[in-house]
Formats: sequence, C-alpha cells, structure tokens
Amino acid sequence: MSRILAGIQAAQMGLLVNALLVVTKLIAGIVGNSYALVADAIESSTDIFSSLVVLQGLRVASRPADSLHPYGYGRAEPLAAGVVALMLLAAAVCVAILAIREILTPHHAPAPFTLVVVGGVVVIKELLFRTVFRVGSETGSTAVKADAWHHRSDALTSAAAFIGISIALWGGPGWESADDWAALVAAAIIAVNGVRFLLAAKNDLMDRTPDSALLAQVEAAARSVDGVRATEKLRVRKLGVDYSIDLHVQADPGLSLHDAHIVGGKVKSAIRTALPAAKDVLIHMEPFEG
Repeated sequence: MSRILAGIQAAQMGLLVNALLVVTKLIAGIVGNSYALVADAIESSTDIFSSLVVLQGLRVASRPADSLHPYGYGRAEPLAAGVVALMLLAAAVCVAILAIREILTPHHAPAPFTLVVVGGVVVIKELLFRTVFRVGSETGSTAVKADAWHHRSDALTSAAAFIGISIALWGGPGWESADDWAALVAAAIIAVNGVRFLLAAKNDLMDRTPDSALLAQVEAAARSVDGVRATEKLRVRKLGVDYSIDLHVQADPGLSLHDAHIVGGKVKSAIRTALPAAKDVLIHMEPFEG
C-alpha cells in the first residue's frame, strides 16, 4: 500500500467515526444539560471538515508530476495541514467564547448519564488518535499527523468535560459552572495544538531543513558507495510525504565521464534504499581535490 493511500484511508476512517460521535455528543449534551459536551461536539464537527481537507489534500498530492508542475503536487499536503491547524484555532476561539458566556449565565448541573457518554468518547478518540498518528508517522505526512491530533484534542476535551461534569455533580449547587470551566480548559488545549501544527506546515512550505538525523542518514548512504571520496552541499526539502535531495559527490579526478556517471547512479540508489521517501535525488559529480 502506498503512503498516500494509507493516509487517505486513515482520513476516511476518522471522517466516519467523527460523524457518529458528533451526533451522539450533541444530543447527549443538549438533553443532559452539559455545555462541555456540546462544546466537545462542536470541536468534533471541525474534525469532520479537517478530515475532508486532509483527504482532498492527499488526493491532490498523489498526482504525478506534469509539465506545469515538474516537482509534483506534494505541496498540497502541507497546505492541507495548515488549513487543519487554522480550523483547530478557530474551534478553540469558538469554544472559549461560548464557555465564557455559559460561565456568566446560571444554569442547571449536567445529567449523570452524560458521564457515560463522555467516558466512551475518550476511549474511542484516543484509540483513533493512536491509529491515525501511527499512519502519519509511517507515511511522514504532516497533514495526517495534524488530523490525528484533532482526534487527540477531542479526547482531551472529552476528558476535561468528564472532570468538569464530575465536579458539578459531586459538588452540587454552586458548582454547576465546573462543566463550563472544563470547556474553557479544553479550548486552550485545542489552541496549543493548532499553533503547533501551523508551525509544522509552515516549515514544510518554507523548505526548512529536516532534522540532523535524516541528513546524517543520507550522507552515510552516499559515502558507503565505493568510489565516493567526499560529499558536500547536501540540501533536503520535504515535498508532501516525499523528500527531494540535492547532493554534491566528489570522486577520483581520473574517472571517465562514464564511470563518474555510474558512481552517481550508485549513490542515488544507495540513498533511495536508505530513505525510501527520497522520491527525487539529484547527484552532482565533482573531482576530489583533497
């Protein structure tokens, strides 16, 4: 299974689960008089749209390169991640505003049955987070990992709701707003994750150099090839779930052009073997001068 296809399937799974949970939480929140649960449902509704954005972004990113886009459509993936991050921030603001309004407005304590609903949501969303995040890590997709954190933030808001509802029920009269304070805490958690993935998407779009471990892996693969005397000017950028690599390789000045070309081909193969996500590898052969 290709990495893009795995990401698409993960987004589709999240889309289905979120749709079911939004309806469940919204009905339970309204009937059970729990604003934290209603806020949780609002946050989950953004998960539906985020999964749709990720789904479309991955589909566009999977298109092959053409004459107008010689480097492919990989940038669609971090663009999708950026949109998802902005949606997280918008959801955080919305939940915070509504939570503050409810804190200032006296209301009844939530119904006990809402605890059962919230507890189930925490378990389901945490399992969904772990599944989707594993796919995002395996594929190297920032968008899929951002979508996974949408699920984790949902699990955290549900956990906050569980605590708030428990305090409201246990404390009795005067503690009804604990449910709403929990929603406010959840909004802060959502905002933090939104900023985190917005920065990650920005880094991919601005061609920020990957971590040093990946660079060392590429250099080690290149230098393992027989005939390579030195390497320099390594440049790596992330294009969606793939990497584009540009490397200068120094070899014996006495090599013929044909032999130097063969060495360059071996270096390219070695890098792709060590890093399967290296889709585009450009090797510049130069004479070794000591």
